[in-house]
Amino acid sequence: MLDASAGYETLFADHYVDLRAPHAGAVMAAQLRKNGLVTLDGLAIRHEVLEFASRLMTITPHPHGAPDGLTLIHDTGTHTHRAGFAGLGSGELAAHTERSGTPKPSRLILLVCLQPASTGGETILADGRKVYGHLADESREAAVALCQPRTACFGAGTGQATQVFTRQADGRISMRLRQDTLARWSPVVQPYLPALRRVIATSQRRLTLQAGQGYLLDNHRWLHARTRFTGDRRLLRALGDPRFTLPNGFAPYPTPTVRPQPDMVVAVADTPRR
Repeated sequence: MLDASAGYETLFADHYVDLRAPHAGAVMAAQLRKNGLVTLDGLAIRHEVLEFASRLMTITPHPHGAPDGLTLIHDTGTHTHRAGFAGLGSGELAAHTERSGTPKPSRLILLVCLQPASTGGETILADGRKVYGHLADESREAAVALCQPRTACFGAGTGQATQVFTRQADGRISMRLRQDTLARWSPVVQPYLPALRRVIATSQRRLTLQAGQGYLLDNHRWLHARTRFTGDRRLLRALGDPRFTLPNGFAPYPTPTVRPQPDMVVAVADTPRR
C-alpha cells in the first residue's frame, strides 16, 4: 500500500535546484552526494531532457529505450499484465529501484514529465537511509538479515542473486529492491518482509509532477513508486552513471550511545564491595 501523506510542495521545494542558475551542475552534484535527490523544472521537450541528462551522466541503454537512450514511460495498452513491464501500464507500482535484476544497476535516474495524468499518477519516493534507519530501530534482526548476501533474487530467468542492503567497504550502504512477481526471497529474510514494507510505507513522500518538472535521484539510495492513473500520462526517463564523483549508497544513521542514567550510577556505587 502506498502511503502518500506528505505534501508535494514540501518535497519538491526542499530538493529544488534551478538548472538555469550559474554552477547548477556543481550544486546538483553536491546535493546528490549529500541527500541523493534533486528536483527541477524547465525541461519541456525531448531535446532538452537529453541534453541535460548527457551533461550529468553517461546514459545507459535500456531494453525499452529509444536509440538516444531515453525511455518514454506511458501506458502502452499492452504491457499491464506482463511481469516486469508494469511501468508501461497504468497501475500502481510498488517501491523499487531501477534495473534491480542486473549485475550493476545504474546510479542515476532522471525522470521528467511531458504530460501529467488526468487523475493519479503521482510519484512516491522513499529515502533508503530513512528506511534502513527505521528498520534498524524497529528490528535489528531484520536489518541484519536483509544485509545477508544472496538472500534475494530479482529478475526473469535465473535472475540476479543479491540482497536488499549491501554494506560497502567504507561502511556506507546501498539498496536495491523490487516487489513484483520477479522477486524471489530466501527463507532467511521472508519473516522480515512485512517489517520492511511497513517502514517503506512510513518513509514515503508524494511528488506530483507537472509538465516540464522532474527529479534526479541516486538509484542506489532512493526507492520510487507510482499511484495508478488515468489519461495519457507521459514521462521521459534516462538512466546512467554520474560524470562526477558520487560515493555509493548512503551513510547509515549513527547508532545511539547508551549512557548510564543517574539511578544506574547510584546502584553501582552502592553495591557493597566484596
